[in-house]
Amino acid sequence: MGVTRDDAMKLLREHNKEINHIRHALAVEAAMRHFAKVNGGDEDLWGLAGLIHDVDWETTREDYSRHTHVGAGWLKEAGYPDEIVRAVLAHGWGICSDVEPLTAMEKHLYAIDELTGFVTAVALVRPGKSLQDLTVKSVNKKWKDKAFARGVDRAVIEKGKAILDTQLEDLIDGVITALKPIEREIGLGEGN
Repeated sequence: MGVTRDDAMKLLREHNKEINHIRHALAVEAAMRHFAKVNGGDEDLWGLAGLIHDVDWETTREDYSRHTHVGAGWLKEAGYPDEIVRAVLAHGWGICSDVEPLTAMEKHLYAIDELTGFVTAVALVRPGKSLQDLTVKSVNKKWKDKAFARGVDRAVIEKGKAILDTQLEDLIDGVITALKPIEREIGLGEGN
């Protein structure tokens, strides 16, 4: 693969200026690397897909129907592997794209994109704003509170869980595990 993480960060920062979008990209990257390791996938490939998945967000958020399509075009033009281009398109399946997630990488990106935001939101309302003592049980409790983190599309997470044929608790546990080491980089923990 000729594209490096530095290349992906440069492209991401070129098109995204808001710190929360960069933090989200880092969170999804970490979660994707974790799930690649668990599932015998290529950690670098999965990580790049996670890092770059929303590269066009700040460009397309006013016309959501263009989301994923603009980014996929940029990635294709920049020489990204077809697997990453397709994963970017597939993470918008049923929302802004008709590309169905088929591979393990695509299915995980679809399932955990919104979930990383939900887990982060749960950590932010805790006294230490940290993931270090966050439990699956705590996240599940907030999951049941429909007023909490209304911006997170729970239906997408549920659909992702179903296409992976896994339990929500397993996905939550994996996301928490993946994000703990980078919590400072994503705006969590002491001093944030």
